Amino acid sequence: MKKVIGIGGIFFKSKDPKALSAWYETHLGLTNPGWGAMLNPDEIKQHFPESYQLWSPFKEDTTYFEPSKQSFMLNLIVADLHALLAELRKEGVDVMEKTEESEFGKFGWCMDPEGNKIELWEPPQKS
Repeated sequence: MKKVIGIGGIFFKSKDPKALSAWYETHLGLTNPGWGAMLNPDEIKQHFPESYQLWSPFKEDTTYFEPSKQSFMLNLIVADLHALLAELRKEGVDVMEKTEESEFGKFGWCMDPEGNKIELWEPPQKS
């Protein structure tokens, strides 16, 4: 039976992979030993038992990824959105003022140094 059961990685081109990896480690804690940063699904489930991975194409003319000019956007799960956004602002990261809270969780956004938009998602707590 042909069936995808999860996201195995996110791969994208970078002008300077080493510098971009260092930025992600400094600001978001993603340590790249040379082949990519491993994220532990068990740790996610520990914090958010009902979280999930999402694969979702958007219409070609979407404005949701703006101000990025890229054809993709990263969505990263975080444990405490508002604390992380405050810390990123202190570190001088380009953090967008807007945040959203809904039944799907809490969302905030920032930009990496190469112009990629990052959606930071704190999934809803289990009731």
